[in-house]
Amino acid sequence: QVQLVESGGGLVQPGGSLRLSCVASGNIFKIYLMAWYRQAPGKQREMVAAIVSGGDPRYADSVKDRFIISRDNAKNMVELQMNNLQPEDTAIYYCNAGIATTTAIGYDYWGQGTQVTVSS
Repeated sequence: QVQLVESGGGLVQPGGSLRLSCVASGNIFKIYLMAWYRQAPGKQREMVAAIVSGGDPRYADSVKDRFIISRDNAKNMVELQMNNLQPEDTAIYYCNAGIATTTAIGYDYWGQGTQVTVSS
């Protein structure tokens, strides 16, 4: 019914920047929340940033002041601008969204993930 596709991952040096994008497609009726999660090897998936339509963005303490989440409702898109990247930011980043479709209310959808590697 719904597909989330991430893009923008890659390898960057410490201190570098990267911008991730996620576009939702399908029979979307309404997107409530869009968020970015990440998961590093051996660690649990953690929320990085989230934003609700019409609400204030929320960030994990570890990325606050470095990452910026933005949302374009008209494009069903959420982006994550990542600045001053550090090796500890290395992880697979996943797009997450709470979406109501034309046939179902409120399901939690996930993208396939995009790899972000920060290394010199």
